[in-house]
Amino acid sequence: MTRPPLLRPLLRPLLRRLVLSLALGAGLASGLAAGLALPAAAGTVFYQPLNRDRSLNRQQWQQIWQQARARGFDRVIVQWSAYGDERFEQDDWLLASLAEAHRQGLALVVGLAADPAYFQTVLQPGWKDRFNDYWAGLQRQSLAQQQRLQPRLRQLGLPVAGWYLPAELSDRLFAEAPRRAAIRSQLQQLAARLDQPLHISAYSTGQLSPDANGAWLQQLQDAGLQVWWQDGEGIAELPALVRQAYLQALPCPVGIVREAFRQTSAAGAPFKAVPAPPQPPVACHPNAVFALQYLTWAVALSE
Repeated sequence: MTRPPLLRPLLRPLLRRLVLSLALGAGLASGLAAGLALPAAAGTVFYQPLNRDRSLNRQQWQQIWQQARARGFDRVIVQWSAYGDERFEQDDWLLASLAEAHRQGLALVVGLAADPAYFQTVLQPGWKDRFNDYWAGLQRQSLAQQQRLQPRLRQLGLPVAGWYLPAELSDRLFAEAPRRAAIRSQLQQLAARLDQPLHISAYSTGQLSPDANGAWLQQLQDAGLQVWWQDGEGIAELPALVRQAYLQALPCPVGIVREAFRQTSAAGAPFKAVPAPPQPPVACHPNAVFALQYLTWAVALSE
């Protein structure tokens, strides 16, 4: 997000530096030390790979994934496996971590290719005229990444339960009905070329009404996608009552991403956040927590 839970909150505007392993900052570290408990049956946890995570050994990963299972998580969504020119599978540290997650009983949804300049690109003047070509390019990059990963995943015996496209949708980018229809068609075509379901995420900025937003996300679900809606609690761009109205208008099949952080940085400043308890699981929806590195039992990811 320009307010962004998944690709946005942790990374904007420090996207490149975070992926190149610089620290999240003292605020995050101190918050992690304070601790954060999660209710059981949380369902899915998002993990955002950073290059610094390669320093963790097998025992540390084993402990992280064991703790995830003990707290009711049964699936991990890896936000990306490629980030610009960085491909995290190249020296196997990420795949070794996911192999350990699989051994601990977690299903794997593997992220594809992320563009570090995604939000800067789509918010530039004139972006609407270039967006279709740009979006098609993002999908080609992700499909190429999936094809690169497949042989190595088969070699390691790692089953993939789904693929995640790390390009977040919003009613700011898709406020116009023709653009929403076009993106639905493009995503449906991409999903048809994958061997497992395609997961995507979306967030709300108030450009669509709650009912219109819910109808749009249901249309994406009906196209065969698994849609995740970010609850916005960590960024708090929208007032709490408005966030609740969007949540209540969502159809049951749309998943809820519950943000386990609270932004502490001012608008326009480098992003900083501290862990914060996520909202309780929402009945009738798939539930997820963002993100692993904010949770106390995964503190090694923030050290």
